[in-house]
Amino acid sequence: MKAVVASVALAGSLALSPSFETLVSEAGIVGGSLLVVKDGQIAAHDTAGYQDLDRKVPTSPDTIYHWASVTKTFTAIAIMQLRDRGLLTLDTPAVKFIPELRQVHSAHGDIEQVTIRTLMQHAGGFRASTWPWGGTELWQPFEPTSWEQLAAMLPYTQLLFTPGTEYRYSNPGIVFLGRIIELLSGDDYEVYVTKNILMPLGMSRSFFDRAPYHLLSQRSHSYVRVDGALTERPFDFDSGITVSNSGLNAPLADMARYLQFLMNEPARPEHVAVLSRRSLEEMWVPTLTARDGEGGSGDNVRIGLSFFVERYGDVTLIGHSGDQNGFISHLYLHPPSHTAWVVNFNTDVTTTGTARSRSRAADDAVRAGVIAQYIR
Repeated sequence: MKAVVASVALAGSLALSPSFETLVSEAGIVGGSLLVVKDGQIAAHDTAGYQDLDRKVPTSPDTIYHWASVTKTFTAIAIMQLRDRGLLTLDTPAVKFIPELRQVHSAHGDIEQVTIRTLMQHAGGFRASTWPWGGTELWQPFEPTSWEQLAAMLPYTQLLFTPGTEYRYSNPGIVFLGRIIELLSGDDYEVYVTKNILMPLGMSRSFFDRAPYHLLSQRSHSYVRVDGALTERPFDFDSGITVSNSGLNAPLADMARYLQFLMNEPARPEHVAVLSRRSLEEMWVPTLTARDGEGGSGDNVRIGLSFFVERYGDVTLIGHSGDQNGFISHLYLHPPSHTAWVVNFNTDVTTTGTARSRSRAADDAVRAGVIAQYIR
C-alpha cells in the first residue's frame, strides 16, 4: 500500500488553466483532490485547500473523502457477482426477494415488472428520495437508519410509471438492491462489499459510514456555500439504510486501485476474481436516456447498469457522479485511451438563480482538462 500512496504523492499535476488550486479557490471550494490513472499508472494528482477549515488542516494524498453516489457502482458490481454465482438473474422480479414491495401502490401494472435490471437502470418507477419528509430537528436521522423504517413507507409509496419504460433517478431503488445483497449473502451490505470488493482490491483504508478511530483524523469535513455564506455539514455522518446508495469513504490511493480494477490495468488475478471483464463491460452498455445532474452529466447521457455513459463530441465516457452532505465527486473511465480519473470537492457551492453549482462547473473544467491532455 505504501508504494501506491507514494506514487500518488509523486505524480505530476494535471495541465489545467487555471490550475486545479486556482480552480478550487475561485469556486469557493474549501478543499478538493484529483487523481488521473493512465495505462494503469497514476499519471496526475492534484490537491488543494483544506480538509478541515477550522483547524487549517490541508488536503493531502491521505485525505479520506466521502464518495456519495459513486458507491452505487460498488452495489452494481456486488449484484453482478451474485448474478454470476447463479443466485439471481437480472430479470428476476425484485419482489421475489423483497415481498414487502407488494404493498407499493401501482396504477402501472403488476409489481413483478420491477426487476433487478430496472432497479439498476433507475427505471423501476420509484421516487428519487429515500426519506421524502425531511426535517431539521436534531433528533431526526440523516437518513432512515434501518430497513424496517423504509419498509414502513412502502404502503405510502407508488410507482410513478411503468417499470422499464423511462429513467428516473431513484435512491430507494438502489436501497432495494442493497437489501437483496444482504438477503442472498447473509452479510450486512458493508461487510459483503468489504469482503468481496474492497479487500481483494487492497482498498484497506476505505470504509462505510463512520470512520474507524485510527482514520478519523484523515477524514475530510464538508461544507455548503450558498451565495457566499459557508456552513459546515455534519461530520463523520452515518448514511443509514442508504449505505448502498452513498456510504463509501476512501482516500485517493484506494480509489486508484478501484480505477485500475475497472480498467483492468495492470491486469491482476484479483480483478477477475472480483468480476469478469465481460460482466463489467455489460454494465457499460447504454440503454435509456438519462438526465444531467442525476448520476451523470451533460446533455447526452444514458444509463447502463448503474454506470452512466456520457458523450462529449467524439469522446464517450463511462462514469458516475456523487453529491451528498456537501461532497461533490465524479468517477470517469475512457477505456480506448486507457484513461480514468476521480475528483472530489468537499464543498457544494451554489449561487441563487444559477442552474449549475460552481462545484459542478469545476468538475466540468477538470473533465475538459483530462480530455484535452490524455484523450485527444
